[in-house]
Amino acid sequence: MMIQKILIANRGEIARRIIRTCKKLNIQTVAIYSEADADAPFVSEADEAYLLGAPQVQQSYLNVQKILEIASLAKVDAVHPGYGFLSENADFARSCQSAGLIFIGPSPDVMQQMGSKVEARKTMEQAGLPLVPGLSRPLIDVDEAVQVAKQIGYPIMLKASAGGGGIGMQSVDNEAELIKAFEGNQKRAQMFFGNGDMFIEKRILQPRHIEIQILADTFGNAVYLWERECSVQRRHQKVVEEAPSSFLSEETRRKMGEAAVKAVQAIGYYNAGTLEFLVDHEQNFYFLEMNTRLQVEHPVTEEITGLDLVEQQIRIACGEKLSFTQNDVKLEGHAIEVRVYAEDPKTFYPAPGKITDLQLPNGEGIRHELAVHNQSVVSHFYDPMIAKLVIKGETRNEAIERLKEALAHYKVQGIKSNIPLLEEIAAHEAFKNGDTTTDFIDKYIKKITV
Repeated sequence: MMIQKILIANRGEIARRIIRTCKKLNIQTVAIYSEADADAPFVSEADEAYLLGAPQVQQSYLNVQKILEIASLAKVDAVHPGYGFLSENADFARSCQSAGLIFIGPSPDVMQQMGSKVEARKTMEQAGLPLVPGLSRPLIDVDEAVQVAKQIGYPIMLKASAGGGGIGMQSVDNEAELIKAFEGNQKRAQMFFGNGDMFIEKRILQPRHIEIQILADTFGNAVYLWERECSVQRRHQKVVEEAPSSFLSEETRRKMGEAAVKAVQAIGYYNAGTLEFLVDHEQNFYFLEMNTRLQVEHPVTEEITGLDLVEQQIRIACGEKLSFTQNDVKLEGHAIEVRVYAEDPKTFYPAPGKITDLQLPNGEGIRHELAVHNQSVVSHFYDPMIAKLVIKGETRNEAIERLKEALAHYKVQGIKSNIPLLEEIAAHEAFKNGDTTTDFIDKYIKKITV
């Protein structure tokens, strides 16, 4: 393998996840960390570790110059960006390549193209994917927003072109709400992403959020690894992810997968990627956006296919052809992932602090992706994820029962966590019945008793 040493431009559980695969492949790893992460598990697990600087992200995990200096000092061959931070930053990918490093991801040009929701919408429309009715360019101003909304009809989704994680996104039911929401969301988008461009889409009522995981090599070969349903969300952020979807028919599953493969081949995409769709109650699907990186929820795909997605990323970056075809991709069992956060389960607000006692459930079909250890401090500087709990069962019902049992034995002391919320979701009859549209929490989870 041409890659012998990888710098991981990330932190937490995804850094540990990458380290684990690299050890399997006999690839050395270099961790980078901020002062706030000096005692984090990923730092000690890497073969080498280098301090970036102060906890603030601009001085640490977004400090491109410092990261590239460390890459040169450590004499690495490649950089794996994980997800978040610089993972979808085309300029960072170009800087890595200019420094003679392999960037483990797609080409910077395609990354930039798909990083703008407006450009991605145009591109995927040309590639033949169905789109939610709306505008395929940035809005000129609030007056144009009002006119477009009248044409496509309320309710609509007002979105930031460069947005992510629900920032700059708002559902709007009438003209007065739109006028009020436009300026505020535009300002938030400019503050978080340096780009205040906004656009509008028709809001699909009670949709499901279903995404297709793809792998593509540099020789034009591509496969889809089935789908993940990520409909259970709060504030447009995923809480529960499962694979496969209990809602899709075999025909829709095949149509979505084949459409995703056709689209990525049309744009010359390679490495791992995810196409996200909204699916209505009649199983019509509409392209939403593309993530040009590894997803947080990739473990559920690994569980049903038996593939190591990080390994596949590395092999593709080394110039290898995919070693399997679509007919070789397995779909076995059912997997569910829940994100365990340091947050108040009643308000969803982050609740950083020191974990005084951490007790994890064990048993068949249980997988942990941990960002912390006992006595870790969950910092207010970063995303408050503690861990991902991944459950596998032969059937969806078995996976749900194992999930409920695991959550009952999951203990996080010293700080608040969202485990009570996850328990409420897992135990709800609507979840068991697969009634998991994007309004699930608002519709069914009325009050969390802590």
